[in-house]
Amino acid sequence: MKKRILVPILAIGVLFTTVSFKSDFFEIAKQIEIFTTLFKELNMNYVDETTPATLMDKAITGMLEDLDPYTVYWNEQEVEDARINNSGVYTGVGASVKTKKDRIVVVEPFKDYPADKAGLKAGDEIIKIGNTDLADFDGDTGELLKGAPDSEIKITYVRQGKENKTTLTRAAVEVNAVPFYKLINNDIGYIVLRAFNRKTTKETKAALVDLKEQGAKKIILDLRGNPGGLLNEAISVVNLFVPKGEVITTTKSVIKRYNKVYKTTKEPVDTEIPLVVLVNGRSASASEIVSGGLQDLDRAVIVGARSFGKGLVQRPKKLTYGTQLKVTISRYYTPSGRCIQALDYWNRDENGDPIRLDPKEYNSFKTKGGRTVYDGGGILPDIEVETAVFSPITTALLKDDAIFNYATEYYYKNQLTDWSNFTFSESDFQDFRQYLNKNGFEYETETEKEFAEALRRAEDDDLDGEIKSSYNQLMKSIDAAKEKAIVAKGAEIKSLLTDEILKRYFYREGLYNYQVNNNPEIKEAISVLNDSNKYNRILK
Repeated sequence: MKKRILVPILAIGVLFTTVSFKSDFFEIAKQIEIFTTLFKELNMNYVDETTPATLMDKAITGMLEDLDPYTVYWNEQEVEDARINNSGVYTGVGASVKTKKDRIVVVEPFKDYPADKAGLKAGDEIIKIGNTDLADFDGDTGELLKGAPDSEIKITYVRQGKENKTTLTRAAVEVNAVPFYKLINNDIGYIVLRAFNRKTTKETKAALVDLKEQGAKKIILDLRGNPGGLLNEAISVVNLFVPKGEVITTTKSVIKRYNKVYKTTKEPVDTEIPLVVLVNGRSASASEIVSGGLQDLDRAVIVGARSFGKGLVQRPKKLTYGTQLKVTISRYYTPSGRCIQALDYWNRDENGDPIRLDPKEYNSFKTKGGRTVYDGGGILPDIEVETAVFSPITTALLKDDAIFNYATEYYYKNQLTDWSNFTFSESDFQDFRQYLNKNGFEYETETEKEFAEALRRAEDDDLDGEIKSSYNQLMKSIDAAKEKAIVAKGAEIKSLLTDEILKRYFYREGLYNYQVNNNPEIKEAISVLNDSNKYNRILK
């Protein structure tokens, strides 16, 4: 009787699955055939000459733009760039740069690498590489800096309005996942973790072991500004501090094979040493897996500001001709079960923008020890520090390069030989505000966008004449409020200016040495580690 019932049910299930698969396959084949014929006719018949590769790139971009921003198409060079990022080693000039339309801006030359040895400084604008004027170059200008080891490259750049020339010799560049660690206050180990590449766990473990041998009895793990990387490295870093067999993250997807539970698999280095993790709004992805896992397991106190909120997992899929699709395959969840994804790319507002969950709608979860934590928008620290926050005005200043450009101007106007006594004073801050006014810095708030849209609708309704004067007065009030916001957020702005300026004089090593003595977030971390009652009270 059971067989008589079960076999027909299974048959029906297989039939529906087969029909569904055939239906999907037919629809895909149909759409591909339509696109192929359209692409062919367009290239053969369009009134002006077309470039097939350009058309295809735009078509792919259009197909992906309504998905999340992490699902992207990689050409051959971008595939190689991703491989380099994950390996932590590449051949080039040894500098982080920002590619613009007609120039390359040096963001940070790395100490003792080719760009630094050739005298390039942050803020220099490269306008010519070899015989190629970047203003006339159609491809990715950044690729011109790469080449074989020991090969020479001639560069023309502009510094403070003056044109200069130099020659660099390319070399192997090693990007350390842990660029700095140090024993501070005799018994606190401080570790900066900057990226999650294939060397991350090895370097973090080596730093941890060395610090313990030096006498560290407490640890600060600094994940501020760490954008993430390899998921397995994040699991392994947590494994340094928690026992074997602990669930660190779970991935869930509509595709069953991507539903996985990730546990620690090795013996830890130290499960008892007091631990503080620093995060901010630029700590994302793998950084949030580490901080979220340690928080949910009550293994560390989190200090700083709410992290970025990227709760999505990507995987590269090979395509033809050496290209790849990096596609979002699942969401990840911390040990307590929360997804910290901040933006909903699948449900958008009337403007097509992803929806950010209202904090009132966050769901509560319990850590291993029963503490309450929340989902919905990054990892919320146990101790929040004002200077770690990226407010809207601060984000606008960073996006506009106002802080970067002011630091460049400051560098060429001021002599600085000792980082230990540096202070970005109140008079310096006033000078920065004058710099913003002189250079026409302005940004549009969400409030202004809404009012501008309301005015446009009023014009459609022939009501703009009645409200125009009120609108103008309102805009003046908003401008005044924005000016006050710069003053109100002075602490976080000064902190960013300090960091950017010190890098110009003393590289990152000098910056990190300065921060361990002066940075407010590190000071707070030291304070809680030195107060065992407070530390235990937070975790228990």
